[in-house]
Amino acid sequence: MKIKEEQLKAIQQIQKELNETLTSIGYLESQKHALLHEIKSINKRDAEIKKELEKEYGSIDINVEDGTYTLIEEKIKENV
Repeated sequence: MKIKEEQLKAIQQIQKELNETLTSIGYLESQKHALLHEIKSINKRDAEIKKELEKEYGSIDINVEDGTYTLIEEKIKENV
């Protein structure tokens, strides 16, 4: 005994779509994993430059738009 041909084709199509979707999810998870490693690398570089800047200038708050900075101790005193 067999199911009707159109029913079989419908089931096969659904299985094909499911497999394609699962493959896409796997690909996206792989991309996500790579991007998370990239973020870790970027954060490491960020920490390194912040450490260099702190050695040279002390504790500062930098305006990344124009490069100006204020000492963090001054900002604390201004807020008190």
